Amino acid sequence: MIRRFARPYAKALMEVAGSPEKANALRGELMKFESALRSSAELREVYTNPGIPAETKTAITDRIVGKLKMSEVAVRAIAMLVRFNRVTDISAILEGLTVYVNDALGVAVVEVRSAKTLSPDEMSKLAAVLSRKTGRKVELDVVTDPKLLGGFVARIGSEVYDASVIGKINRFRETLY
Repeated sequence: MIRRFARPYAKALMEVAGSPEKANALRGELMKFESALRSSAELREVYTNPGIPAETKTAITDRIVGKLKMSEVAVRAIAMLVRFNRVTDISAILEGLTVYVNDALGVAVVEVRSAKTLSPDEMSKLAAVLSRKTGRKVELDVVTDPKLLGGFVARIGSEVYDASVIGKINRFRETLY
């Protein structure tokens, strides 16, 4: 779900990019800036401190985007976020942009909890199976969860596919009562 304040910014970024593919590329560039912001407490302090003049924030931003070698569209997008004091909300805005891009490209993000670390081959096979089930291209977000004992649990939106050993044990237990 997209946070309310992030929607207009995410939509604007989608429109400025011109196509879902270009918006996805823009998202990748903005993620570099987000990573820099996330990794520096001092930088976050600069952007959240109302006592620091806007010109100083703009100058710092210009140096960062220069070092990251960002495109003109990405530079303007970050400048807009700085100007409207939303740069510290870039993570939520990127989440919103991701939702719009995936929707436009017909991609479903699948949250997968697996009992063990999946090999690339297993991931591609799982993606193919889930793609056939959903009728969309899928992007896997895999987390290892040893509590499952074996198998996996996949969540696509509100649908859950439980192919875990613990899930099978629980379903068997329910049939006994």
